[in-house]
Amino acid sequence: MRIRIVFSLKNRGAYVPFHHQFLLAQTVKGLVMLGAKPEYYTFNYYNFSGLKGQTKISRKGLHFYSSKVTLVFSSPHREFVNYFLTTLFSQKELMIGNLQLVPESHDVEHPILFADTMKFLCISPIVLLPASFNDEQGKRFISPESDEFSDFLYDNTLERMEAIKEFSTEKVSDFHKFQLLADHDYLLKIQSGHKKFARIYPLYDADVKYEVRGYTFPFTLYAPQPVQQFIYENGLGCYSHKGFGMLDVAHANSLAREESMAMYA
Repeated sequence: MRIRIVFSLKNRGAYVPFHHQFLLAQTVKGLVMLGAKPEYYTFNYYNFSGLKGQTKISRKGLHFYSSKVTLVFSSPHREFVNYFLTTLFSQKELMIGNLQLVPESHDVEHPILFADTMKFLCISPIVLLPASFNDEQGKRFISPESDEFSDFLYDNTLERMEAIKEFSTEKVSDFHKFQLLADHDYLLKIQSGHKKFARIYPLYDADVKYEVRGYTFPFTLYAPQPVQQFIYENGLGCYSHKGFGMLDVAHANSLAREESMAMYA
């Protein structure tokens, strides 16, 4: 279940850091902990985008000038989404960075018809490798066009599918087909324009700061339909519950979603 949450922005021109997923992760976690359902306090099967709106970039960060700001939030568990929305809309105002946001409304996104071949856009960066304290491994660059890149995501996806306990070990073991094919022309275009499709992002866990490498590019995924739906609802790669790895289906995207790809380039 994916929803688009709309906020009113009280102070136009206010800003968040350009890479603000960690602020959103802290806010989402805080809202989850506010509710009266302890079973969700350690729940990690959800995903969200960055904030979207009319923006300009400065040295301070990303300034928002639109009256509305949106956030896409997703989880396969409808009960959890309803719990989160109830807590969110009980708040009169949220402070994210310098933004004073008032929860206004939400809409459920239209369901997607999944196939064994899907073309996706990244609307938040994919983190390939987990971070660990005092270790640079999480920042290692791996080419999106390599088999190693696809293999890491395959292992991570199947581990998460088995852990969620909606798929048996036997069923997960049947999902042999998994190949991610990066959009070669896009990668060449980004590099020729001296832009980046891979950046270092801050991430916090138990108040400890880590740094991870995130990738943003279009790709085609060859995988069984249940796998396609799982990553669409849960995100792709590591730290989806911290706002990384949110995807959108190519050719079904709005202008705002196209702009979100450009923002990370």
